[in-house]
Amino acid sequence: MLERVIRSLRSDGRFMSSVAHWEVIPARRGRYEDFPAEIDGRILEAVRSKGIERLFSHQAQAYREVRRGANIVVVTPTASGKTLAYNLAVLQTLIEQPQAKAMYMFPTKALSQDQQSELNEILLGGEIPVRIFTYDGDTPRSIRISVREEGRVVITNPDMLHTGVLPNHTKWIKFFQSLRFIVIDEIHTYRGVFGSHMTNLIRRLKRICSFYGAVPRFICCSATIGNPKGLAERILEEPVTLIDDNGAPSGERHFVFYNPPLVDPVQGIRRGVVKESQSLATRLLKAGVKTIVFARSRLRSELIAGYIRDSLKNLYTDDSRITVASYRGGYLPNERRAIERGLRGGEIRGVVSTNALELGIDIGGLDASILAGYPGTIASTWQQAGRAGRRSSVSLSILVASASPIDQYILRHPEYFFGKSPESGWVDPDNIYILSDQLKCAVFELPFEESEQLARDYREVLDYLEEHGVIRYTEGKWFWSDRSYPAEKVSLRSSAPGNIVIVDTTQGRQAVIGEMDKPSAKLLLYDEAIYIHQGDQYIVKKLDLENQRCYVESTDVNYYTDSIVKTDIKVLEQDSRQAQAGMDTVIGDILVRTQATKFKKLKFGTHENVGYGEIDLPPEEMHTRSVVLLFAPGTEAGRAFARRAEQEQPIIMQRLGTLIRNIAPVFLLCDPRDLGVSERLRDTVFQCPAVYVYDSYPGGTGLSEGFLENAPEIVQGALELVSECTCAQGCPSCIGPVGAEGEGAPILVNPKAAIVDYLSDWLGRRE
Repeated sequence: MLERVIRSLRSDGRFMSSVAHWEVIPARRGRYEDFPAEIDGRILEAVRSKGIERLFSHQAQAYREVRRGANIVVVTPTASGKTLAYNLAVLQTLIEQPQAKAMYMFPTKALSQDQQSELNEILLGGEIPVRIFTYDGDTPRSIRISVREEGRVVITNPDMLHTGVLPNHTKWIKFFQSLRFIVIDEIHTYRGVFGSHMTNLIRRLKRICSFYGAVPRFICCSATIGNPKGLAERILEEPVTLIDDNGAPSGERHFVFYNPPLVDPVQGIRRGVVKESQSLATRLLKAGVKTIVFARSRLRSELIAGYIRDSLKNLYTDDSRITVASYRGGYLPNERRAIERGLRGGEIRGVVSTNALELGIDIGGLDASILAGYPGTIASTWQQAGRAGRRSSVSLSILVASASPIDQYILRHPEYFFGKSPESGWVDPDNIYILSDQLKCAVFELPFEESEQLARDYREVLDYLEEHGVIRYTEGKWFWSDRSYPAEKVSLRSSAPGNIVIVDTTQGRQAVIGEMDKPSAKLLLYDEAIYIHQGDQYIVKKLDLENQRCYVESTDVNYYTDSIVKTDIKVLEQDSRQAQAGMDTVIGDILVRTQATKFKKLKFGTHENVGYGEIDLPPEEMHTRSVVLLFAPGTEAGRAFARRAEQEQPIIMQRLGTLIRNIAPVFLLCDPRDLGVSERLRDTVFQCPAVYVYDSYPGGTGLSEGFLENAPEIVQGALELVSECTCAQGCPSCIGPVGAEGEGAPILVNPKAAIVDYLSDWLGRRE
């Protein structure tokens, strides 16, 4: 069926006129091995009942490595059988050793629920004597004792381990004494600040295990990233065997880069991503192709799904008997589970999702994926594209480009996408801010002995905590001496606490229909906003931030709303000013204020503006740390800047910010999203060009201080990165693609050449 659709697309002149590149990735034959002779017959029977007669070569290798006692990280594409790669060895060991236990850790509750369903299928009929429980915030208190006492496999997430398990480890003595395996799935998600917290969480977990005499082995799985072995070893702080030779078969994949047709050739305006993605998805669905569309925002996911449903409407054919669902954060858990079941069972033929379905939740066999805009990274693009495609059949992925410079660059340079390695993940567990918080949690759990080596600078941090009265030192040990419960005050993800509950009050109803985090609610749930939930429209009657409630009523209007947001930076305190790397630098506190001030009413279908409204909500404010790079007249950086032509200066300043955002994470061992960068051509506080580099988390996590410490290396690395990049005028890997100054901005100079000349002048004269 899909082969016929692909032939139809190939012969469609109108479609092909918008195709910038069509990559065909050949099918790959599978490589198989027989099940090891030692596998318990009950496991074999359960696995074979699912149609699995032999193992893929990487599954067999994973089994051997785990059984010999190695830590492993399995890195193979979506739908390549990573789950069986670890379940087989774990279940075999648990059957052989009746007291042995395992912990499975997933980054989200949805993945935990999905994994329990997968394991329950293997343990069909209770023939295999292994009890499985999920332990998270939704676990009823009535069964928590059973989980601790009877669970052979306990499925949880990092947040629950952090706040619920480790601080209460004395209730888990039986479990920890017998813990043999710790499975960490989707390890590529543990990057930056989250990954740095995760590394310390693993340190605490291993410390508790050691206290009870257990030395568990780690089994990790990851999507394709640039450094899976390095990231796993950094998080686990142990040697890891990399298994990345994929033995699973794969069908032929067609990957199409699609640039929407021009609607105004004079101004270069193209048809929008939303309508074009809807049109392509409708065409595939009507042809019988199961399709997933990935949207870049919650609003877009609802819009595209609604447009697809509208295009399928037909009273006489029951909408062609095609059901299309939207899927995003904020849906209630039972709604998400129902959509997942519908996709697996085939009742739902199409789904439009945010990146919520990017991780490995089992949603059955989909044939095509449409990416409504470039996801931002090569790794995410492959992950989203890989959600469609079965092992033995052809699959289709279409990247629909937006008008943004990075999307257009990817389409003009497909060799960049197909030839470049995916991005790497970085963590810095010894960041003094993160380490301080995590050491509080560790001392609360167990007194800390002098002989212990948890981290590089732990002694200094412990002395600091003792000075502040939260711990005390007695006879070679540090004890917790504060009344607080430290884990409650330490967020692994540094997210704002508390969600806004969305309540439908139509005709007196008081039904909870969804939830949303507070920062997003200020941008999407202001009074008179149109909230779209699974295709139904609601108008916001009142957003009550204090009581964390949003009251909505059902409506039926011909428009949706979108907020207009502005971001301001205010310098609160300057701790110090010093010369560094040929420029002046200021370290201090700033206030980043984000506020939605107005909203637009946009007509469904045409997206034309049909009105405005005012938003009266307090700004979302984040007090954080920043290092400000000053290009003052008396510095080498400032003098070199003054020597550039006037038309080059704004381009240099903007592109310098992009370059710093790209290069700094390599030196700071963080994720790019952990840093905020804002450029000022004429800063009103310091009266000179300035670049603000700040922590994207409240209070800061030490990245600004780290930037200051590594400033000479970062600036030199920036010059090397842009000089060695093979692009002509700029690309996403260095200073950003051509056109990043703004849509339709005239290109008066080569931005890459301008940056290289400027940095060379600055650094050359400094040396």
